[in-house]
Amino acid sequence: MLGNQQKIQQLETEKQEALLKAVLETQEFERGRLAQDLHDSVGQVLSAIKLNVRQLDKLSNVEPVNLPRQQELLKTTHELTEDCISEIRNIIRNILPPVLRDFGLASAIKDLAEKVQNSTDISVIYHQEGEDFRFRKENEMLIYRVVQELFNNAIKHSQGSQFKLDYLRNPDALSIIFEDNGIGFDPDQTGAGLGLKGMQSRVQLLKGDLKVYSKQNQGSRTEVIFRNLE
Repeated sequence: MLGNQQKIQQLETEKQEALLKAVLETQEFERGRLAQDLHDSVGQVLSAIKLNVRQLDKLSNVEPVNLPRQQELLKTTHELTEDCISEIRNIIRNILPPVLRDFGLASAIKDLAEKVQNSTDISVIYHQEGEDFRFRKENEMLIYRVVQELFNNAIKHSQGSQFKLDYLRNPDALSIIFEDNGIGFDPDQTGAGLGLKGMQSRVQLLKGDLKVYSKQNQGSRTEVIFRNLE
């Protein structure tokens, strides 16, 4: 009896350690992705602005003053600055979408589905059932990140032309079902991928269930269920 209790405690400890490790890995992955986004967009624009400022500085010390060239550089620098501001705003919106903060999870997920459809050639079918009321902020953010990762993974890997997302709410549970008509995969072999690990760690933090169904050339289906969520 005592041995069984110790074994159960050990398994629970190992489970918690694995969950913590997955959460930390996910955080590091997201920091890396944010750093890459900043480098690829903002970093390059700032480098171009710096180069233009250097050229303007040189031109200001040259006689006679090349006014048309200075005006051209100022115009370009202004445009680059506007691009940089726009990129930073996009990154901030991706980290904390205003629609999630102001209107809640269902509205934010619907907005995300519309953005995917408008920015890709993929058809996105969004379906919502049940009363929409707010969860705790941190819970809404975790669930939003799960849905965001579902879209990101499908866009990158599925090669599908259609996604379907069901947001189903009842008093006791929230179910999110995501399907694509892509090339499919073997969940057992792909389960170690960081995208799936990140989703699993977030779902586990909220004591939810995540199931993935897929076969080669038959698309995929992911079901996420949260019960008694605050």
